[in-house]
Amino acid sequence: MVEIRTASDNDIPIILGMLYELGRPKPQIDSDVDVFRKLVKKHITDSDKIILLAVSNDTKIIGMVSIVFLSRLNRNTLEMYIPELVVLEKYHRQGIGKKLIQSCISLAEEKKCHRIRLESGNQRKESHQFYSSLGFEQSSLSFTLNLN
Repeated sequence: MVEIRTASDNDIPIILGMLYELGRPKPQIDSDVDVFRKLVKKHITDSDKIILLAVSNDTKIIGMVSIVFLSRLNRNTLEMYIPELVVLEKYHRQGIGKKLIQSCISLAEEKKCHRIRLESGNQRKESHQFYSSLGFEQSSLSFTLNLN
């Protein structure tokens, strides 16, 4: 049985570890750790953002999804954007990602969002199949200009 709950400050170290597993940048110097912690804390406390966690029976955090509610200039409803979704590799194919997405859908419906949007790296073919199986459609291309 997996429970979905909202993240708290106590979860910050585990959330950072999960982001590293997803391939997000790791701290290069000690001061980066504090910066990353503060960024996650800000995300937790911001009313336009939320982090949901998948917690196993033994209270271990095994998955997470970060959510940002965005206003658009041409809509009077919010868009739910999902910057990160990660399930620990050991727990893949057990319905945890699906449960996290279903929680996102429920939350988006509750907030009357007009859509849910996410991005997935070109190399993540398995993730693309997963999102398609849940009803997501590829609707655009994403372009990036790295500045550092």
